[in-house]
Amino acid sequence: MATSEGVSLRRGVHIEAISNLWMVIEAGVAIGAGVAAHSLALTAFGADSVLELATGSVLLWRLTLEARGASGQQVERAETLSSWVVGIALLALAGYIVVASLVKLVTHQGAETSYLGLGLAVASGIIMPYLSRAKKRIGTEIGSSALRSDGSCSMVCAYMSWILIAGVALTALMGWWWIDSIAALALVYYVAKEGWEAIGEARGNETDCDCG
Repeated sequence: MATSEGVSLRRGVHIEAISNLWMVIEAGVAIGAGVAAHSLALTAFGADSVLELATGSVLLWRLTLEARGASGQQVERAETLSSWVVGIALLALAGYIVVASLVKLVTHQGAETSYLGLGLAVASGIIMPYLSRAKKRIGTEIGSSALRSDGSCSMVCAYMSWILIAGVALTALMGWWWIDSIAALALVYYVAKEGWEAIGEARGNETDCDCG
């Protein structure tokens, strides 16, 4: 293995480990704050973090395999598995968001203000673009479409953070009970888009991701 490729692989392992650690924090805080505030958008944000942790764990395994000298076939199987995991999970999440949002709109269930959730979204909106750029750059260096795709997932997480910030802020300032469900529905496009792209990668299709 070339020295430069070995350095890139080690960087990939490190950035994925950092990303997974942040996903643990993000998921725990977002789901806890979302349940406490009855916020669908915040809870969905936390659920997405759990899914990103799952695929990130598979990617960490894939990068570690290659760093330890695994065969190209083993690495490719790990990449394919990662793409299927994130694709199916994200599509399932998109379906959940649609159903839950419609139920809350019909029953007039609003969300309470969550300043903890707002703080988390601000932090994530700053951190995730950095992780996204790092994953895409390293993925290009080592020829890993799965890592580049995970970089796109990180950017989707940033988009979700910004939408969540708008929803929480409007709930706090304007008292609009319906804005939480509308904000959650706005996430569906990004979640479903990334899910379909990941499944395309798993099937061996070339996908042009322009979300990041």
